[in-house]
Amino acid sequence: MTLEERIAKAETRVFKAVFPNTTNHYHTMFGGTAMQMMDEIAFITATRFTRQTVVTVSSEKIDFEKPIPAGTIVELIGKVIHLGNKSLKVSVEIFIEQMYSENREKAIYGEFTLVAIDENKKPVSIRK
Repeated sequence: MTLEERIAKAETRVFKAVFPNTTNHYHTMFGGTAMQMMDEIAFITATRFTRQTVVTVSSEKIDFEKPIPAGTIVELIGKVIHLGNKSLKVSVEIFIEQMYSENREKAIYGEFTLVAIDENKKPVSIRK
């Protein structure tokens, strides 16, 4: 399998409903909840690509472009965007979908760096 095929195969998509228990007093999703969901998708994407134990070492950029209202559906999309020797960078986008219409828009974009580690929690090379 080529590198491009491995990257494409690692793309991760997850849908979730936004319930009131994940929202603030403005009835929009807590930023921390969104970041937690994004980190989880970044982890899954990196694991699917490397098939190794990975940990998050940084979130370099998170742009909150639109609030995410309660009662909507969100789609999180994780993609490998950069490879290093022991680390990789994953972009995660969150899109909002209205439950009862076709309206869809991007709400949040973030980038996460993850490192492959061994059983002693030391960085190791990503298998290519």
